[in-house]
Amino acid sequence: MLLHLSISQFTLVDQLELEFGPGTSTLTGETGAGKSITLDALGLALGDRGNAELVRAGANRADIHATFDIADHKEARDWLEEQELDAGREVILRRTIGADGRSRAYINGQPVTLLQLRTLGEQLIDIHSQHEHQSLLKKETHRRLLDEYGHAEGQAAEVRIHFKTWQDQYRRYRKLADSAEETQARRDLLEYQLEELEQLDLKAGELEELESEQRQLANAGDILNGSYQLAALLNGGEGDIAEQLHRALQLVGAMPEQTPALAEVAQMLDSARIQVDEAASTLSRHIDRFEMDPERLAEVEERLSAIYSVARKHRVQPDQLPELQLQWQQELEEIGAPDALDKMAADCDQLEQAYRTSAAKLTKLRNAAAKQLATAVNAQLADLAMPHARVELALTEQEKPSASGLEEVEILISTNPGQPPRALGKIASGGELSRVSLAVQVVTAQTSRTPTLVFDEVDVGIGGATGDVVGKLLRQLGERGQVICVTHLAQVAARAHRQYLVEKHSDGEAAFVALRELKNAERSAEVARMLGGEATAQSLAHAEEMLSRR
Repeated sequence: MLLHLSISQFTLVDQLELEFGPGTSTLTGETGAGKSITLDALGLALGDRGNAELVRAGANRADIHATFDIADHKEARDWLEEQELDAGREVILRRTIGADGRSRAYINGQPVTLLQLRTLGEQLIDIHSQHEHQSLLKKETHRRLLDEYGHAEGQAAEVRIHFKTWQDQYRRYRKLADSAEETQARRDLLEYQLEELEQLDLKAGELEELESEQRQLANAGDILNGSYQLAALLNGGEGDIAEQLHRALQLVGAMPEQTPALAEVAQMLDSARIQVDEAASTLSRHIDRFEMDPERLAEVEERLSAIYSVARKHRVQPDQLPELQLQWQQELEEIGAPDALDKMAADCDQLEQAYRTSAAKLTKLRNAAAKQLATAVNAQLADLAMPHARVELALTEQEKPSASGLEEVEILISTNPGQPPRALGKIASGGELSRVSLAVQVVTAQTSRTPTLVFDEVDVGIGGATGDVVGKLLRQLGERGQVICVTHLAQVAARAHRQYLVEKHSDGEAAFVALRELKNAERSAEVARMLGGEATAQSLAHAEEMLSRR
């Protein structure tokens, strides 16, 4: 239940604090006084879209707070806990809109997204617009009202999910089916190319090894000749490096005195002699084992030629062939096996069956609710001075399944005996349409699980004795919960548990809206004004009589 509404710097409102309680509350005032501004501000606190034009001229931002009692609202508390938001006995929804158009939303002081604010708001308040009778001409509205009345929203949501899953898979299937010939050609090419690479069987690091071996075999003669020359230079006889080092060591040893520097020289020369001897031994073994192998050279060059040829064919570097092979393997896997089309078709059939099973359950719920809703609305129409009117909800099977189910829902009406029911827009006049809309809204509100119901001039086009019936209906709704209603009918205002007056004032420079609760004589005066425009003794007496009948 809405406990408190605080509005600051919103359109024509400077600062407004409102306390609400259980029962039916009405907002009244002169035409153009700004009665709907309060509901517009409340809508913003519930997640409606806003813009900079809603900020009062000269102000930095508009700020709206709405406080709700959720002690008896388990769904709202559970949702707050799921969102890790404070879930005590009360919850505060806050919305700010800056002069630059930027909007911020808060729940219990914590920043939230507009979607979160709207999701919680929909659980707390159900707003019936003054234009609801216009939307009643749309079949989408008929379906929504029926599902809400029959508590079939959950099943309808399940149907939408099944439909989307089915259609997504079907689109993938059609895409694959439409390109089946092209896909098969691509599959054949990939298989051929992969077979070529598999036959090539290029191992990791093989290319580098082959190129190194090829260079060695191709230069075998030069390598062997150079090795012989190097062996002779190291240890090949008179004047070689080994002999030169030996003579140097003898000269150092023949010195009359061994200084530290000479000792160090002798040590380095000896080490060099040892290194030269080892190099000569290693080179000797290399010469002994080294072979010139023209046949192996031919084999290596043939293997390299095959690798280079495949690489040129596919316009990549030879060392990129393993990566290309992996890429083609992945693409082939993504294309799928030749029987993938059959499997996808089978999946589509299963998903369609799941959708139709779910949609059939929804149809059953709708059929049951349609009869109950029509009976309840017809009873209300009799009270609203339309005793001969008969409403029925027609469920017609659609040509194609849709996200909304298998059938089309439409409210039909017959306003005279013997007249077949037809679409609302073709039979009902403006006043009749308003009364049908009110009857539907009152009936659906009675089964609403939302604790607060808001009606914004739903009594438009209604007056006289019918207006008194509307007042009774709204008061009855208020006995079971909280109802807030913007009205221009004295009959409705007089039936309410409490009444608020909306007034527009001007100081010559700017206009502003004020709102206050009326008590006793003030309320009688306002009801009298609503009856005749001027508070005369007769209208005041009539107003007091109406207020006494509550």
